[in-house]
Amino acid sequence: MYKMDNLKKIGTLGQHAPQVMKAFQNLDQMALADGAIPKKYKELMAIAVALTTQCPYCLEIHKKNALKAGASNEELAEAIFLAAALRAGAAVVHGTHLLE
Repeated sequence: MYKMDNLKKIGTLGQHAPQVMKAFQNLDQMALADGAIPKKYKELMAIAVALTTQCPYCLEIHKKNALKAGASNEELAEAIFLAAALRAGAAVVHGTHLLE
């Protein structure tokens, strides 16, 4: 199911809901723009979120953008382990609901 070519269908999706697509694109651009948090850090955050949500498209796009924004392999590695820690932590905390 995962093929980067599928992203070419975004335009078709937008044709079916143009106002919503425009709003989404504006949100996406604004959320990832330089601001109080620099773009590089936002892209690293996006990678950690994409690892948590397991979105291969997001991983590919945000990896490319993070590297373009100056992220190093060491920073990517830390983002990877941050996502791993949060996923593991969530399992532990949610696991407490099973105890009596």
